[in-house]
Amino acid sequence: MKKTSTVGKSNRTAMVLLILGLSTIIFPLYMTVVIAFKQPSEMTNSISGILSLPKVWSLDNFREAMRVTDFWNSLKNSLLISVLTVGLSILIHSLMGYTLGRNKKSKFYNFVYLFIVSGMFVPFAILMMPLAKQTAEMGLANWFGVILLYVVFYMPMNVMLYSGYLTNIPLALEEAARVDGASTWRTYWAIIFPIMRPMHATVAVITALAVWNDVMTPLIIMAGSSENTLPLAQLNFQSQFGTNYNLAFASYLLSLIPILVFYVICQKQILNGVVNGAVK
Repeated sequence: MKKTSTVGKSNRTAMVLLILGLSTIIFPLYMTVVIAFKQPSEMTNSISGILSLPKVWSLDNFREAMRVTDFWNSLKNSLLISVLTVGLSILIHSLMGYTLGRNKKSKFYNFVYLFIVSGMFVPFAILMMPLAKQTAEMGLANWFGVILLYVVFYMPMNVMLYSGYLTNIPLALEEAARVDGASTWRTYWAIIFPIMRPMHATVAVITALAVWNDVMTPLIIMAGSSENTLPLAQLNFQSQFGTNYNLAFASYLLSLIPILVFYVICQKQILNGVVNGAVK
């Protein structure tokens, strides 16, 4: 009886925590959607006025937000930077993770691994001004320079995930390939790289989310150019229409849709990749 009551109490506690966690997601999302569809005249100082549903569900706020932020051009820049960053990260970081993960017994490779991973503890604020100066002097104050910096910034986390995931891939597969005459390069691309697909999806989502929502790096590096990413366009939008929350929230919803679709496509691989990648 005591065991049954303990299990029931544990289930109730888990249910309460689940409801609380769900409410922290649903309530802000509800507020975003409701305010995005409302007209400014419907926004009052009362809580009921803010929480109430729109009288008329209109897309006017979305049309105006797209015009003010030059949505399609900003979306193109964000997609270009995000797609290229994710692609390069998967190719380069997986190779580095494989090389370092399979040679951790070597003091040199282990030192290189620890040196790269230690980059996670370097605050961006320390690097911000030197990077702005160096990229300007090297002619990289553009979207290419932003992509290059992103590949370097997210290298520590991604290399750690890839090298950790390799512990779940038996060495017998590579040894069998070598017996059949396959080179290390061919073994990696034909066997190891496809097996790491769950981790590829995990790295893709983590990197894409970080790149898609980042403001500081494009703001510092691309400050002298006329090109904007979506977060940068929304920053300018906020400074111009700081009190018009209806347009601001409509713009946020528009920028949320592409990354949400990407996450839904990759979600089946994410859990397996995170769990296995955490094993060292």
